[in-house]
Amino acid sequence: MRRRGFLLAAAGIGFTGACGSFTGTARGGRLAIDLAFAPTQGLTPYGDDGLLLSRLAVVDGLTRMDTDGVIHPALAEKWTRTSATTWEFTLRAARFQDGRDVTAAAVVRALRRAGKAEVTPRVLSDVTLTVEAVGERGVRITTGDADPLLPARLANPSLAVFSPRAYGANGKVDPVGTATGPFALTKLNGAVSATLDRFDGHWRGRAAAHGLDVTFVADNNARANALRSGQIELAEFVPAAQALVLGDRARKVATVRTTTLYLNTREGPLADAGLRAAVRAGIDTAALAGSLYEGYAEHATGLLGPGFAWADGARLPVTGRAQATTPRGQTLTLATYTNRAELPEVAAALQQQLKKAGFGVRLVVKDYARLEAGALDGAYDAFLMSRSTALDTGDPVSYLASDFTSGGSFNIAQLGDARVDAAVRDAAGREGAARQRAVLAAEAAILRTDAAVPIVHEEHLQGVGASVRGVVLDPYERQFVGLETRA
Repeated sequence: MRRRGFLLAAAGIGFTGACGSFTGTARGGRLAIDLAFAPTQGLTPYGDDGLLLSRLAVVDGLTRMDTDGVIHPALAEKWTRTSATTWEFTLRAARFQDGRDVTAAAVVRALRRAGKAEVTPRVLSDVTLTVEAVGERGVRITTGDADPLLPARLANPSLAVFSPRAYGANGKVDPVGTATGPFALTKLNGAVSATLDRFDGHWRGRAAAHGLDVTFVADNNARANALRSGQIELAEFVPAAQALVLGDRARKVATVRTTTLYLNTREGPLADAGLRAAVRAGIDTAALAGSLYEGYAEHATGLLGPGFAWADGARLPVTGRAQATTPRGQTLTLATYTNRAELPEVAAALQQQLKKAGFGVRLVVKDYARLEAGALDGAYDAFLMSRSTALDTGDPVSYLASDFTSGGSFNIAQLGDARVDAAVRDAAGREGAARQRAVLAAEAAILRTDAAVPIVHEEHLQGVGASVRGVVLDPYERQFVGLETRA
């Protein structure tokens, strides 16, 4: 019956019937999990699929970031900065899931392949890395410019290390049984499901769960209903509207996430800065936060949310914006995705607000996997998305670089602005309080262009079964299942 529920949910049908309650113990120590986002590239690590591998504890990098944003040793047991641009990492004894030893040569291959990926990982948007082996257990990494964030950068799942067997001639990475994490991917059934087994040779010890049975379910209510009926132990990103019904099975997580409306600055009506200003002026973010998020969001004060405490009260005034011009019925195509519960409702509310401001608005609402390529190619005039602003390094600079600079690999706004490029470059080269001030200057430079309209700063809800212990509630959204997660 559980399998039937999987198929209905994958088809986008809200499954509400209870099939009885099954726990991880009843499943032989395995956990059943519904994730919101399906793989878009066969679980290759270089895009958002890398986050799926990280949330399921499949991969390790040289370093790892905890839920407080603190960087710890991982495959590298220690490191030293030997100059402004050079770091040396010493590897611990560890094995790949295929039984091979983790060596310096394997790490060098992994990082070089990431740098040559067809689509540059976002975490590398603002840096170039030169990597070489130093004996069997040493890795030297040199950056083009001084990069104080390198240890944090290497914790990003896009820079995870895989066995040499994972790398094919076509540039793809096969993660099945080739990573180093506590769970080994054993089967991927396209965009429907995945099976993972515990890897008993993990360097941190054996995981508490024996394995994971994962289904990718875009339907938000279907995930919540499966949790309520006991079909699954964990449900990612359950809707705020279900919080009351789920009770203590809905766990609130503070985030560094902002829902933002990206505006296409390169082509279409919003290439006109005056019309972008009219979009901004026509949106009432306080009304959206108050009516659609059930108390789990606040209206946005900028690109960076309250997770960055140092930004509160320190933001710079945004000057030099274009004056709003009259839309005169210009029609916009506004796209968003179904995988996050509130986005379609927010998009519908934005449609009404922008119609009132004088625009025509056509909505496109689909699963994220069906929208991403078009969004990156500039197929939509406006794209509403929920974005973690510290996902890439735990620091906002890489987010600003990937989303808003001319060479950014996630530049949905198609922005090419010399002042923005210079401001982000300046922030990347600074440290400490000076870096924070430069980040706020870059934020103001981006907002000046009206390439992005921040809507709300979010909290999110993770669905956790009553019997589950040890789930990882991570504000940075890299972790979900951990070594101690069990039912």
